[in-house]
Order: sequence, then structure tokens, then C-alpha cells
Amino acid sequence: MNPPRVQMLPNCEGEDPDLLPVAEAYRRIVGSLVALGGSEDVALANALGRVLAEPIVSPFNVPPHRNSAMDGYALSGDEIPENAIKSLKVIGTAWAGHPYAGSPGPAACVRIMTGAPMPDGTDTVIMQEQVEADGDTIRIDGEHKRGQNVREAGEDIAAGAEVLLRGQRLGPAELGLVASLGQATVRCFPKLKVAIFSTGDEVRSIGEQLEPGAIFDSNRYTLTGMLKRLDVELHDMGVLTDDRETIRAALDRAGQEVDVIITSGGVSAGAADFVKTTLEELGQVGFWKIAIRPGRPLAFGRIHQAAFFGLPGNPVAVMVTFYQFVREALRVLSGETAAPPEPMIDARLTTRLRKKTGRVEYYRGILDRNERGELTVRTTGASGSGLLHTMSNANCFIVLSEDIASQEPGALVPVQPFYGLV
Repeated sequence: MNPPRVQMLPNCEGEDPDLLPVAEAYRRIVGSLVALGGSEDVALANALGRVLAEPIVSPFNVPPHRNSAMDGYALSGDEIPENAIKSLKVIGTAWAGHPYAGSPGPAACVRIMTGAPMPDGTDTVIMQEQVEADGDTIRIDGEHKRGQNVREAGEDIAAGAEVLLRGQRLGPAELGLVASLGQATVRCFPKLKVAIFSTGDEVRSIGEQLEPGAIFDSNRYTLTGMLKRLDVELHDMGVLTDDRETIRAALDRAGQEVDVIITSGGVSAGAADFVKTTLEELGQVGFWKIAIRPGRPLAFGRIHQAAFFGLPGNPVAVMVTFYQFVREALRVLSGETAAPPEPMIDARLTTRLRKKTGRVEYYRGILDRNERGELTVRTTGASGSGLLHTMSNANCFIVLSEDIASQEPGALVPVQPFYGLV
């Protein structure tokens, strides 16, 4: 295993009679993590979602030659008349894959297609819609400028330029960019190995008998979906019963085999004491109460060499805490440092929000536009943290900070779009 990647910060249990602010919890988590070491070569076709371990440098100019930005006629700027109409003879055609080999010379031009290299002796392209064509002759006026509609070599990317940064996650656009440079493999950080399991005697896996008082395990499937979108190597450990030895053995094994462990349930104030005891015996885990709704209980720390996250048991609280804390932690551990910020946006509230100050609240919201084109947002309805169907209807969180109280319809409120993860 690599050296520890979790530098523990103080537990807040007992040190603070109040709830831990969201910003402080985020700072403690992200500030205590460092990236996983190592790198590996990955075929470009398999690199979607991977994080670059070294920058991508262009070996040549893009485009590699001066070329036409339009379908039209390539000519020398000297041929542009002053306050007159001039006739030019069309002596050939330049195609993107078949450049024109000669030079047009005086009073001549070359028919040219978009992307075709500029013929020798030409520096200007006049769009085909801006000429009068008559057989192999065109007429042009003086309303043109030398150099128009021409793309210079290296205009997009100069040879030697760093086009993608170390720590950048590869999306479809990045794959296309690397392919345009002729690079078949990329050096990436290893995929994070993430183990997940649920706890509770009442929790059943799909396909098992559902006795009175039992529930099916939805959290594992929710976590699986979000983790797959972050391109990790997933280790699904299933549902663990409330048994000390079972949980201890699972945590002990996972802590030595994976980089991150995520559990749901078993870490709140009312959870079985042996769960907390087992976590404390195997590693350094802080049990926090965060000023957030939903999702107040959260455990964070280390089990052997693995970062550990103990999320609440309520389905919506699992999604909120994963989105606000775990997602960014996984980015740090995976080596991602060049991610563009995902901005909050403001929208006009159309439903009333009841809230007390002192905690951050994340309301499930539906972001839309009204008939005037303004962004509006409304809640999905009932806000219980066990109402999973409300998350499937939402496309954003409405975020009200600690110092904000209830909001009335018409108020401008900050909104956090899901950006494809939830």
C-alpha cells in the first residue's frame, strides 16, 4: 500500500457544543487529503473520466498549415481593387485533402474549400457568397481586407504548447483534443479503489424476503451510480448485519485493500455503540455533527490506509453529504486539481421555504425558466430525508446558508445544479 493519504485533524466530538459549520467540515476533510501516488499508461479509447498524471504537450502546430476558414476564393490581397469592380480568372480548386499545387499569379484566384491549405502566393479568402461568378471568372469589389477568412498555422495550438494540465480529468472534448495530436495513450493517475457497504439488521438486498420492519437497500445503488460517474474502481461489499465481528472483519479487510471506504448508516448518535468502537479500534475516525440539513451525522477519518466516510442512513441525506463532501474528497485523492469551478447560480423562488438560522439547508429543487426567460426554482414538495422520490424529480439543490432564514416566493436564492452526478 502507498503511504497514508489522510492526515488526521481533530475530532469535533466533545470539543464544540455547537454544530460544526459546513465550511469548516469541508476544510477539515479536503485539507487532510493528498493525492494517490503512482501513474499508468491508458489507451486513449479507455481514458474517458481518467485524471492526467502529466500534461499533454502539442508536438506540432494546430492547424499545421495556413488554411481557409470559408468556402470561397483564395487570392493575393494585392488583387483587391480600390473603389472598383475587378475580374479574376479561376485557375483551379483547392480541397481540404487535395491542396492546389501552383500559385495563381496576377489577376487570378483559386477556388478553395474550408480547411484547404492556402495556395502559394495567396493570403486572402473571399466568401463565395460575396463574388459574382461567371464560368471560370469571378468579379469582386473593394469591400474586402487582406488576410480575411484565413486561419494561420498554430492559430489553435502552437507547437510545444501545454494543452492539457496535470490533474485535469478527461472528458469527451479532451479525448478529441488528444486524438487531434496523434497521441494514442495518456499517462494517468490510478483509479481510486472505493469500497461501499450498508449496515443494519433491517436492511435487505434486492431479491431477499422483506419481513415486517425491513427495508430494501437503496443507498448502495445510489452510491454506486454516483461513484461510477466519477470513474472509480468499485468494490461492493453488500449489506452488513449489526454484528461486531462481521463489521470489524469487513472494515479491517477493506482498509488494507482499497483507498476509500464509504458506509451508510451506523454512525449517528443513536447507532449501535460497537460500530463506533470498531471504527475507533481500527483507525482514526471522528464522529461529527454538522450544521446541515439533511445529513447532520457524518464520520470521517482513516481505517488503516483508507480514507473513511460514514454517511447518514437516510437516502436523501446520503446524496447531500456525498455531493457536498465526498465528491470533492475523491477528486483530491484521484489527483484532480485542474477542475473548473461549478458555479452556483441565482434563480427566482416560486415556493415558500421555511428555515431557521444556524445551519445550511439543501432543498431539492426544480430549476426552470418562466415565460420571460428568467430562471426560476421551486421545491419538489415534501422535504423528509427519507423521501428518495423527491431526489429523482429534482435537478438542483436550493442552498440557504447559516445566516439566512425563511424565504418567500419572489426571493432570489442560490441554486446548485446537479451537473450530471446525481
